[in-house]
Amino acid sequence: MKNLVSLVLSSLISLSTLGAQETTKPVPVPEAKEWVLFDGKSLTDWETVDIGGSGQVELEGGLIIINQGDSLSGIVYKKVAELPVINYEINLEAKRLQGVDFFCGLTFPVGDLKTCGTLICGGWGGSVTGISNIDGIDASENSTGTYQRFEDDHWYKIRLRVTAENLGVWIDDKQVVDYDLKDRKISLRPGPIESYAPLALSTFNTSAAIKNVKLKAIKP
Repeated sequence: MKNLVSLVLSSLISLSTLGAQETTKPVPVPEAKEWVLFDGKSLTDWETVDIGGSGQVELEGGLIIINQGDSLSGIVYKKVAELPVINYEINLEAKRLQGVDFFCGLTFPVGDLKTCGTLICGGWGGSVTGISNIDGIDASENSTGTYQRFEDDHWYKIRLRVTAENLGVWIDDKQVVDYDLKDRKISLRPGPIESYAPLALSTFNTSAAIKNVKLKAIKP
């Protein structure tokens, strides 16, 4: 009888331990997914936006060429419903071909498709780089704005990271924006850039070439 009781107790302890192990077993996290937004072959997933006097956007030699216009020129990505709006990174390469203002205006959503900002590379005369707008202030005046030197006809690797807490920007692996979003309001600069929401590439009075545009989900 004593042996039978011991056997039953041992079995209960084993089952209890097994249950605890199964309960605490970590849930596997799915691999981050990546979307190729521009494959160098087609612009069918993009739509040109002409605000009046905008330069033509065309595919040339596997590159997006945004030709110089009188002011803003660019294209909007049409399949945004498939993409994450938080916890993601966008990577691309861009170069200024002609002009003296921003050669990469990357408009992007933050949390939802109606809340957007724009990463400006080379604005306000060719060097200001930062996020417009934060608390209603554009990159030339808010604390994300810095002066970066950009050469014509030189490829720059640009990476934008968007999380619920932070905006990060890297130019050629050098971090130029590391901004805490707590209690901050992100919005587009009032005016023509609002026509390029929620995800777009644009230039201002400048010609540019862009390639290798990708977006990937990241772990929060």
